[in-house]
Amino acid sequence: MGRKKLERFEFIRESPIVLEPEKEIYRTIKGNWRKEFFKNNHPIVVELACGKGEYTIGLGRRFPDLNFIGVDRKGDRIGRGSQLAMEEGLSNVAFLRTDIHRIQEFFDEGEVNEIWITFPDPQPRIKQSKNRLTHPRYLELYRQILVKGGTLHLKTDNDDFFDFSLGHLPASGFQDVISTRDLYNSELNGVHLGIKTKFEEIFFKKGFSIKYLQCKKAV
Repeated sequence: MGRKKLERFEFIRESPIVLEPEKEIYRTIKGNWRKEFFKNNHPIVVELACGKGEYTIGLGRRFPDLNFIGVDRKGDRIGRGSQLAMEEGLSNVAFLRTDIHRIQEFFDEGEVNEIWITFPDPQPRIKQSKNRLTHPRYLELYRQILVKGGTLHLKTDNDDFFDFSLGHLPASGFQDVISTRDLYNSELNGVHLGIKTKFEEIFFKKGFSIKYLQCKKAV
């Protein structure tokens, strides 16, 4: 393991805004994010598979009256995002190190107001479909932790993954779907707020159109 990675792992071990298995709060945070961590009653927004946390940090900068949590299993990635958040003094930002399929262990029913999924691995092969973050098994997890009427957002450059996602939402308890296959040239353009992930930058520069959808948990 390289020196920089070791330094980032050391950083997250000491970081008060990163929750990982070695810390006591990791085991007690479910249902207590507002009370134990953020110390407020503001709405909670979660970015799944956040990577370096571009959206978590970008949204945290723009919306100080909301709480943002980036979730990823890679400590190295979270280390980069958490360090930037601390340097900027973003008290409304946190990072959780875990696998997405364990999300119910850390959020109570109805504890989350919004979920963002930004440029996840599309898992292109058919046999990989169960690992797509919009597979029904994952959508059920999101449905349980979202408040009634809570919002789910998705951004991707992959057409097949986008179609797959659209096809599973209604049967998985999501409604009021709004979508576009060319975000930057649509009336929904403002929703991205000028925030781009690393992968979004790469694929956009290569000429791929950005697909976006939002939907609501059925009431």
